[in-house]
Amino acid sequence: MLRLSLSTTCLLLLSWVHVVPGQLSVSYGMPWGNWGSTEMCPVGSYAVGFSIKVETFQGSGDDTAVNGIRLYCFDPSSKRRTTVESAVGSWGDWTAVKSCASGYLDSFMLRVESSQGEGDDTSVNNIKFTCSGTGAQLVGDGMPWGGWGRWSRKCPKGVICGLRTRLEDPQGRGDDTALNDVQFFCCK
Repeated sequence: MLRLSLSTTCLLLLSWVHVVPGQLSVSYGMPWGNWGSTEMCPVGSYAVGFSIKVETFQGSGDDTAVNGIRLYCFDPSSKRRTTVESAVGSWGDWTAVKSCASGYLDSFMLRVESSQGEGDDTSVNNIKFTCSGTGAQLVGDGMPWGGWGRWSRKCPKGVICGLRTRLEDPQGRGDDTALNDVQFFCCK
């Protein structure tokens, strides 16, 4: 028989209350790679900002564009700040943090380059978020290839508090794409 301590039981209940059944995704991410682990802001924390890991233009080399997404979480009660990220590629550097002046991240849009056939594929090139309350848009410092898709829906009740990314592992001599898709999770 499994026995849980009172504190473990309380923590499990608080974790369940924190997450709203709601996942944000878009239909136009690319299919290459595998989904990384789901990473959540600590209970009571919500995403107020983000940065992306970007490989800039490589000239005649293989471009990958976005290699990772990092969420910046904030707990309004304790004023504690933390970060979370799912699978991250090895190329590029983290950009400056983009944060909501007020509110939290509540929807997103990707800039995606579709398959280039025999050309150099990059997949996800940039990301935008909206901030709750004001509707302000935050645009990442990604690359210009591909086109912007449609906005995801907004979190049904709450705001973004976690993510999971789809990342293609290095292909050796093949064409690398790195980040191909992302899902965000909502909390109230």
